[in-house]
Amino acid sequence: MQMNKVMKSFIIALPVVTMMACSSGPSEEELAAERNRVAQEQAEAERQAREAEAERVQAEAAQRVERMKEIVEEQKAALKQEQTVYFDFDRSTIKAEFQTLLDKHAEFLVQNPDQNVVIEGHTDQRGTPEYNIALGERRAQAVETYLMNAGVSSSQISTVSYGEEKPAVMGSTEYAMAQNRRGIVVYQ
Repeated sequence: MQMNKVMKSFIIALPVVTMMACSSGPSEEELAAERNRVAQEQAEAERQAREAEAERVQAEAAQRVERMKEIVEEQKAALKQEQTVYFDFDRSTIKAEFQTLLDKHAEFLVQNPDQNVVIEGHTDQRGTPEYNIALGERRAQAVETYLMNAGVSSSQISTVSYGEEKPAVMGSTEYAMAQNRRGIVVYQ
């Protein structure tokens, strides 16, 4: 029975194979056209691969830029937690305890020349308004000078004096007045 099936298959297949063998092969033009088609497909595949690679590289570069921006923003947020320098009564000299704080700001500003700050100078309520504006200016300039001596560009820094106009703590206690004698590094 199985032999019958094999014979039937052979009988059906024999004319098909014979017809295929008798047919003529492709012409030279057909072969050249086929080679051109294959070459075009390969060229298109290579072009798509190059485009995909370029897109991947561009996406990675964009991710690196975005991550760097995030890092800068994280650093700036951390610096904003420590941005106040306090001064002694009637003085504009930076105390040694605030030099480390200012060094951190200077390092950040040197590494990020596109960042700008305004140094705000403040005083307590003692003294005339004119005197306090001048003292606030000297305090802001003291912070500015410190940062510039640490390598920060002068184009990144501006100063403003508010004198006694913007107290951090209301009142006339020694604590309140000490909190108001300050310079603040404000990022723009």
